[in-house]
Amino acid sequence: MVERVRRTQAERSASTRTRLLDATLECLCDLGYARTTTPEIARRAGLSRGAQLHHFPTKAELVTSAVEHLFTRRDAEFREAFARVPAGTDRYAAAIDILWTMVSGPTFDAWLELAVAARTDTELRSAVTELTERLRVLVTQTFHELFGEAGDEHPFFAVAPRFIFALLDGLALERIAGSGEAEITRVIDAVKALARIVMPPTDSRT
Repeated sequence: MVERVRRTQAERSASTRTRLLDATLECLCDLGYARTTTPEIARRAGLSRGAQLHHFPTKAELVTSAVEHLFTRRDAEFREAFARVPAGTDRYAAAIDILWTMVSGPTFDAWLELAVAARTDTELRSAVTELTERLRVLVTQTFHELFGEAGDEHPFFAVAPRFIFALLDGLALERIAGSGEAEITRVIDAVKALARIVMPPTDSRT
């Protein structure tokens, strides 16, 4: 008979938070921000309303925490995927392709729901503004860790992360509006070509 290992309070708390955050993301993607409610989140997480309120007292705190949770997880996934890029590959092009697969799915859908709702919701706007800044720091840090040796002093290097994300976010929005994959692919290919021209060269062997 296998003896069950008792989890610590911290482990149980972390598990509860993760269930709530995952359920929140599911609601944002399935229902949109307006129809996402904390009771529905608790139901999908298989938890009581009391447990939800204990960890996240407000809807704004819960949804912004969920999106940050998703971005942090996706950042780790991006690093892992980038580490598997074969030697000799165009590293900028590979990074753009990986980012597009991440941006064009549920990550963008959840973020878009928050960004639109924040326009008219004062409490949410404050939380989204703070979250945006934290995510911007995370993205910039990752970019510099991966490409920093290529040339921090390059004139385009400092704005490259924001430029790429702004463009990919725009393409993701166009995709929702009905733009075809062929048109989007052409734009992404153009961005890769631009990166080869304006960005400093990288050591393709690493």
